[in-house]
Amino acid sequence: MLAAPTVLEPLVRLTGTVDEVVDTAPLAPLDPSLANAEVAVNLHGRGPESHRVLLAAAPGRLIAFAHPDVRQSKDGPPWAPQEHEVRRWCQLLQASGISADPADLDLRPPPHRWHGATVIHPGASSPARRWPAERWAEVARAEVAEGRRVIVTGSATERELATRVAERAGLPPDAVLAGRTDLLGLAATVAGAAVVLCGDTGVGHLATAFGIPSVVLFGPTPPSIWGPPPDRPRHVALWAGNVGDPHGTAPDPSLLRITVDDVLAARHPLGDPSTSTMRST
Repeated sequence: MLAAPTVLEPLVRLTGTVDEVVDTAPLAPLDPSLANAEVAVNLHGRGPESHRVLLAAAPGRLIAFAHPDVRQSKDGPPWAPQEHEVRRWCQLLQASGISADPADLDLRPPPHRWHGATVIHPGASSPARRWPAERWAEVARAEVAEGRRVIVTGSATERELATRVAERAGLPPDAVLAGRTDLLGLAATVAGAAVVLCGDTGVGHLATAFGIPSVVLFGPTPPSIWGPPPDRPRHVALWAGNVGDPHGTAPDPSLLRITVDDVLAARHPLGDPSTSTMRST
């Protein structure tokens, strides 16, 4: 059973590993149906708040990173701030004798949509990780000039941004899918794409999970923590090499150092097994 917001359930189902998703808000008390579980695994963070939420449900055993303020976590592994997220959570499980392969990142793709399109996803949860709309529009124009169909995706709150990109690129209104798909529809769009071009956000992880070639732009957070695995040459991480505030209110200066030419150069050879997975700009 997975305690998580039910909005994520369509993606959870694609893993084939969860029997039931129990709707849970971040750090909120767990549903009574989760009380007295044999094992509780904290995949939220290093605690202590999330540790205490799980312990309040009286599990038989807690698997979590060690935190000095939570006695029941003392046998857990230490939290390494600079560790890649995939390896971090796998090592948490491995420390408790549970097999976890960091290379096993694939999701079962849903029925595809928009076969062979270039998917551009310009949004991100914070302004610090949003590359300028006018630059995405230049990339879109270059893709169209190469005879490729371009789709601009996003959430309902990102529709204005996606529309601005499409209009500046001269794309037709039906090229904007932002706000017109649910989460599973977005995943299906990514799964059917020829290539995905995006910032440091969830769509980049979907491209990795579905094996779709991608160029992911990183700014304040290095790809060594959140980026695609370096052994997958179809996924290119662009990063200018500086660390900043991922929750900043303006595009990170490091992100702005990535140019349109950088993105187009990274996009051009995708599919070539010899392509490097990380570029310095």
